[in-house]
Amino acid sequence: MSKIEDNAREIAAQAHHRFGQEKGRRVMIAIAGAPGSGKSTIAERVVDELNGKGDISAALFPMDGYHYDDVVLEDMGRRPFKGAIDTFDAHGLRHMLERLKANQDDVIAVPVFDRSIEIARAGGRLIAQSIDIIVCEGNYLLASQSPWDRLKPIFDFTVFVDVDESDLRTRLQDRWRGFGLDEAEITRKVEENDLPNGLSIIANSSEPDLRVKNPGSSQTKE
Repeated sequence: MSKIEDNAREIAAQAHHRFGQEKGRRVMIAIAGAPGSGKSTIAERVVDELNGKGDISAALFPMDGYHYDDVVLEDMGRRPFKGAIDTFDAHGLRHMLERLKANQDDVIAVPVFDRSIEIARAGGRLIAQSIDIIVCEGNYLLASQSPWDRLKPIFDFTVFVDVDESDLRTRLQDRWRGFGLDEAEITRKVEENDLPNGLSIIANSSEPDLRVKNPGSSQTKE
């Protein structure tokens, strides 16, 4: 069994326990970490684990749908730094998390970021009222600076995925190679944007309920 699967099983077990203690209301789980840490892969496995238990239902909600559009980033002069904390709509994300937690609507449409076109698609995923646990994953869910610090209290259980700097650099490089970028552009993106963002996330995130280590292979999603 891989470390990712071990981590997913542990997180799912704790999430299931929380739901058992909170019968009658939706449970919100946050899985945070640097880009390239493997948090997206772990979050997907957690959802699969929870849905496989038979007595509960879970859905995934990535925060990447709250990227500012490239046109907005160009106007801000921040297009080269897409992925930095100020290139996301923190307030929009918070309002959606609060709406999801309140669970008063039959179904809620959430945006989903399409990396193939670098655009967030509005209404890219539907989350039904019947969903018991929502697993939200993203870089800045536990960020300690304002206004991001208003997110953590929304969650019932928080997780941070730790990864060593050397592993992080390799994973980020491999990710951009997968998109066919040349080595010079990969180096620019990783060293000038992605890696500094990742190290800042590691240094400036609030303490989670659980930390998991994700060493080894770079063949994981964010």
